[in-house]
Amino acid sequence: MKRGTERTPESEAAVEIALEDLAERLLEALAHVRSGEEVIIAEHGQPFTRLVPAAPARRLRVPGVDRGRVRIADDFDAPLPEEVLRRFEG
Repeated sequence: MKRGTERTPESEAAVEIALEDLAERLLEALAHVRSGEEVIIAEHGQPFTRLVPAAPARRLRVPGVDRGRVRIADDFDAPLPEEVLRRFEG
């Protein structure tokens, strides 16, 4: 391995790069992240921060996709009976 790079015990897939080497090795660090590995940036031998692959984008919600599957009762927003209110209010 190159100077300032080592596998960390925290994760077999993690690579550690010294902060002082990061500027010249940024493309290498990003290649590790692109391949799914975690890169630990260390300062004076202590973990400082992590570079990790971004989470996949969430799918956009499509309005009306569940139309007809959900039923809301007509009295959904009606006042609760006194007995139920007492249970909530103690």
